[in-house]
Amino acid sequence: MRPAKIGLIAHTGKPGVAELIRVLGAEFERFKLPVLLETKTAALAGLASDCTIDDLGRQADLLVVLGGDGTILDVVGQLGDLIKPVFGINVGSLGFLTCANSSACAEAVECIAAGKMVFSDRTLLEVTAQVPGKAPTTMTGLNDAVLSRGEVSRLVRLKTRVNGEPLTEFNADGLIVATPTGSTAYSLSAGGPILAPESGALVITPICPHVLTNRSIIVGENAVIEIEVSEREYPVFLTVDGREPLHIEAGSSVVIRKSHRVLPLASLPGVSFFGVVRQKLKWSGSNI
Repeated sequence: MRPAKIGLIAHTGKPGVAELIRVLGAEFERFKLPVLLETKTAALAGLASDCTIDDLGRQADLLVVLGGDGTILDVVGQLGDLIKPVFGINVGSLGFLTCANSSACAEAVECIAAGKMVFSDRTLLEVTAQVPGKAPTTMTGLNDAVLSRGEVSRLVRLKTRVNGEPLTEFNADGLIVATPTGSTAYSLSAGGPILAPESGALVITPICPHVLTNRSIIVGENAVIEIEVSEREYPVFLTVDGREPLHIEAGSSVVIRKSHRVLPLASLPGVSFFGVVRQKLKWSGSNI
């Protein structure tokens, strides 16, 4: 379906983005599609706008995000309850979440204007940190929630339960709880499996565990994962989608579950998840 109004958000630190904003604006105007520019995005292109990301979440039907995966993660984190469909145009590096390169921006706009986008409903995490004596802090994540040690090169202890049942106490550099979307990010680097977006699962992956038999474990999408910080000597930090870390004191817990909201993530017609994996991870098969 053709969106009625576009919200445009860019990573303003990427080279060439200012010109790309102007080109996209002209292309959307050619198809008579109204565009709302986020404030910093507009300023970079020499334009004026007072729209925040919240404003775009309320007013736009589709958010076009210029940047890499990190830009999309940051936008999703800021939207909170105002989640809207996202179309990513890659001006970053890896780009698992983006669906078109900046060099193909005209074709991307044509696809949007024709309503030919294909959407994948991506699982979001609801991450709640419960620190004794303080109000709970709840955050939304698209990729993952990570509990890890600080700058001290020592292992930390993290007692983990799934649906109220003890799993184990991990003695490790940290612990990752990832969605299928996040399974190709930090969790993959830590040795975790790749999950297809529609797999309906979450994956718990320890980071450099002391016990070598501790490995990733896949749990159902409705699982409630509770991680208690049993480490008392060294600091532990919670990071959701790579955003600002939150210090988690000893005796605190982090509860992670599937959010009731999903992110509709756009892709171009004929582009599949497995095709993206083959391309991005350079799975070319055997040369023998």
